[in-house]
Amino acid sequence: MIRKAVIPAAGFGTRFLPATKSQPKEMLPVVDKPVIQYVVEEAVASGITDVLIITGRGKQAIENHFDRAVELEFELEKLGKNRQVEELKHLAEMADVHYIRQGELRGLGAAVHLAKHHVGDEPFVVLLGDTIVDAEGGVPATRTLVDAYNMVKAPVLGLETVDKARYDRFGMVEPSGKPDSHGNMKIKNVVEKPYPGKSPSNFALVGRYVFEGGIFEILEAELEKNQGIVDLTGAINKLVAKGGVWGRVVEGRRYDIGERMDYVEAILRLGLQREDIGAELTELIRSLAKELGK
Repeated sequence: MIRKAVIPAAGFGTRFLPATKSQPKEMLPVVDKPVIQYVVEEAVASGITDVLIITGRGKQAIENHFDRAVELEFELEKLGKNRQVEELKHLAEMADVHYIRQGELRGLGAAVHLAKHHVGDEPFVVLLGDTIVDAEGGVPATRTLVDAYNMVKAPVLGLETVDKARYDRFGMVEPSGKPDSHGNMKIKNVVEKPYPGKSPSNFALVGRYVFEGGIFEILEAELEKNQGIVDLTGAINKLVAKGGVWGRVVEGRRYDIGERMDYVEAILRLGLQREDIGAELTELIRSLAKELGK
């Protein structure tokens, strides 16, 4: 049973400046809930009970968000706002949340390596802290990968199919053959943000992974020989060479919150799904479309 998750959330968020100058990108609200809460909730819905968030300088808001706010709860109780009180309590209790600060930003691989002592030899999941994968009522992406890992007993990469115009935005994978009867496919290679004509397939990494302890040995070697950025893609390709990595297409829609239009789309689509504001938001969109003559 996989019970631990690692969520890298230490980056500067430069693609979303100036909003991220003084607040973490992971704390940007999608309606009234920050991005990283969606990520943690996905992990918890997938059976995860222990979450390690890799933070950095200026990211204290993330820690505060998942902490208890006793004074606020007390004031809400006095006002009779019991629903909000229960939401805040649940937020602080839904998982054991731990933090490690990444003092020097040296890439996603270096961030994952910081989890070595916390994770130990257990298999674990990695979820990018700035990426929402909305299963739209289906099986959470992380749950799909955990189930796949239980079948193949090897690292598993979460995948989605993307249009050719978006190949240069993501890590793209090259399968070594057709998927098995469960949808698991063996991976031959991963190419980081290839030019549109150079991608080996239309399968993109979705920001969800299952790894075993062996990834740390590879990352440690890369950190020792390379004083610059240590990316996760190179380590994955070394795992491929060592004995096998699998991929699995996950259900749902991915929102890369570092991209402005993905962020806007996330607010609209996730807002439309909500019982409390969905109908009003639908009418607002129709009204705006009519006003603009669309």
